[in-house]
Amino acid sequence: MPENPTLVFLGDSLTAHGRWQEWFPDYDVHNLGVGGDTTDDVRARLDDVVALNPGTVVLLIGTNDLGNKRRSVEHVVQNIETILAVLRAELPDAEILLESVMPRGAEFADEVREINRHIWQFASSVRTHYLDLWPALATAEGELNPEYTDDGLHLNEQGYRAWLDELEPALERVYGLPPKSRPIRLPELRNPHI
Repeated sequence: MPENPTLVFLGDSLTAHGRWQEWFPDYDVHNLGVGGDTTDDVRARLDDVVALNPGTVVLLIGTNDLGNKRRSVEHVVQNIETILAVLRAELPDAEILLESVMPRGAEFADEVREINRHIWQFASSVRTHYLDLWPALATAEGELNPEYTDDGLHLNEQGYRAWLDELEPALERVYGLPPKSRPIRLPELRNPHI
């Protein structure tokens, strides 16, 4: 547990629909996810984040830039870099965890991969941790795993579980904590009567 237990989740509807306080009960959680938000929208409301003086900020943003606004990869990358630079300047002692843009339809895969490559490279220059969600959530074709979504973009309960399975250990690493012992998941038996 960090000294400052204020934990801010910042992003769009993927963040907004998370039950973060329930999932992280030991923290003072603020869900600053807003449905439909783009990187431009998050840039415009960074003062709200700074005002909370969080110990940790978890950022996930970018998918609506591609889907709704058809912004370029460069536009998304520049905005995310600006968001991170502002947060680091305004919150010098905060831990920042940047999450990769999540997969969505396969037609967006190349753009999402390109954004993620750039923001991963930039993150360390502003003392930001990076969590790559792509391996856990994408299919081989580069789309959001159909088991985790009902509409190809938003997460269902299984999708949030898969996200949390990545996020919980990532936050432990951010805080330098030893990993929690996790139950071993055994595959279901085809015929339990054998």
